Amino acid sequence: MKITKTGFNGLVVVQPQVFEDKRGYFFESWNKIKFEESGLGMDFLQDNQSLSGKGVLRGLHYQCPPWEQGKLVRVINGSVLDVVVDLRKSESTFGKHFKIQLSAQKKNMLWIPPGFAHGFLTLEENTLFFYKCTQVYNRESEGCIAWNDPLLNIDWEMENPLVSDKDSNAPGFHGFESPFA
Repeated sequence: MKITKTGFNGLVVVQPQVFEDKRGYFFESWNKIKFEESGLGMDFLQDNQSLSGKGVLRGLHYQCPPWEQGKLVRVINGSVLDVVVDLRKSESTFGKHFKIQLSAQKKNMLWIPPGFAHGFLTLEENTLFFYKCTQVYNRESEGCIAWNDPLLNIDWEMENPLVSDKDSNAPGFHGFESPFA
């Protein structure tokens, strides 16, 4: 397993070791001991999965303390442009974003520690997105920031994605009071 730092404290790209032969492939997508040995000790409480057509944008979502979630995200089928925004006030990267293409073909993953807003744009039909969460979902603590807020300056690399009503009406980053230290 290869762990690559991103320049955001705690946010890392994970590339599993893939074993391929004429039958197909095998890889460990999660191994608690290996993650702990890499300095990424975490316990997961909930798994989530979504299926989307091409051009669907979901995000930017987060959960406030004490229900904040760390997420290990990956694509099982298709590909996404995965984007996170650092909401941690004490970090020099506060308000900045990181983006990466995750795909079933690359088998790469992103570990998103608590304190980030997260969103993704599907790049292919029938994209199956999977994430392990360190906390269960709590409706009262969920938050959302406008995916197209000009202050965040995120280039989603696609015009007019399909967005839910909730995400279309999300508040902007201007005046955002972060609940994360």
